[in-house]
Amino acid sequence: MVFAAGHGTRMRPLTDDRPKALVQVAGRALLDHALEQVAGPGPLAVNAHHHARQIEAHLAGGPAQVLVEENALLDTGGGLKNALPVLGAGPVVTMNGDAVWHGPAARATLTEAWDPERMDGLLLIVPADRAINAEALSFGLEQDGRLTRETRDHAFTGAGIVKIDGLAAFEGVFSLRDLWWKMLAAGRLFGVVHPGHWAEVGRPEHIAPAEAMLARLR
Repeated sequence: MVFAAGHGTRMRPLTDDRPKALVQVAGRALLDHALEQVAGPGPLAVNAHHHARQIEAHLAGGPAQVLVEENALLDTGGGLKNALPVLGAGPVVTMNGDAVWHGPAARATLTEAWDPERMDGLLLIVPADRAINAEALSFGLEQDGRLTRETRDHAFTGAGIVKIDGLAAFEGVFSLRDLWWKMLAAGRLFGVVHPGHWAEVGRPEHIAPAEAMLARLR
């Protein structure tokens, strides 16, 4: 599940006439950077709202099913729950559409580390010294792989795996964070470290540092 429905308020004025997911970084739409990270077998959903028809046109003929949230944004949790008829029984790989990556694909790192016996959720994190423009959530990583908020020296990359069972407790508009906090309290939210570099791209001024990172590492 790739999340691409937001208004992209922080990315204005670039999002006045396009969705944030179609803002270009290093010659490619942010959405294409995200899709590259989750490519693989199984169903694929992308949600859309702001300039949704542009996302539909961009993905036309490809494997992704675009789910347009017509009347109001559902946020990440509500968007994922809305996509379950497409995605199936789960667990689901989730991906934010506002970052660029260097190193192994996020899906490969997550699925290799996934242990459903111990985990209800697994988030892909990166140490602060390999993260650019990090403004999203941050966590610490315990020795057993569990995430903690007591220390916050790893940035959340926007990619993860979640079991979908817990979504039943929520309705309407809600964030995936609401689900993660329950997992964290139960000791069932884990982290795995992305072995490469990562850059968040949430503002216009983030684009140049992200492109410089990719140019330096490629």
